Amino acid sequence: MTTPRFVLASASPRRASLLAQIGLVPDAVRPAAVDETPRAGETPARHAVRLAEEKAWAVAVREAGAFILGADTVVACGRRIVGKPASADEARRCLTLLSGHRHRVHGGIAVATPSGKIASRHVETAVLFKRLTRDEIEAYVASGEWRDKAGGYAIQGLAARLVRGIVGSYSNVVGLPLYETVALLVGQGYAPAARFGR
Repeated sequence: MTTPRFVLASASPRRASLLAQIGLVPDAVRPAAVDETPRAGETPARHAVRLAEEKAWAVAVREAGAFILGADTVVACGRRIVGKPASADEARRCLTLLSGHRHRVHGGIAVATPSGKIASRHVETAVLFKRLTRDEIEAYVASGEWRDKAGGYAIQGLAARLVRGIVGSYSNVVGLPLYETVALLVGQGYAPAARFGR
């Protein structure tokens, strides 16, 4: 039997890199253009899952017979979503908000199957930032690493110096909870190669 195609519905190089790290390379990458504006009263967790589902569905209509993986990452302080900063000033505000506090990273993952079904999961990771000095904030903003990052930071980069600890999935904070993603794919009938090594 021919294994159905596996398609990643994301333009994020971090998600593609994370999948490659565990030997799961998509047959195609098809970014999905969806409106990422939160709905009134929508919780960060529900927002992340809804966007993952919408991305998977948007690509599924163009990729019949494939397994489609959609994902979204939302950083939140309480119910407040901390989005991707559009400027250095917004990045400063994000870092100031996160400084010295615990926040949550909500990962939404969704798999659209060849049979037209969709399954999704929510993964939550708690992240604790150290109390940042003004110089630390300015140095991080000057690095430019905050660009296109939920919450204005990249834990896999320079921001690792700012994080005191995490509780939960590290890869979820980077952009894709790997264990849960594989479990969801397998649960929906996709069988990635069960081998390790190169």
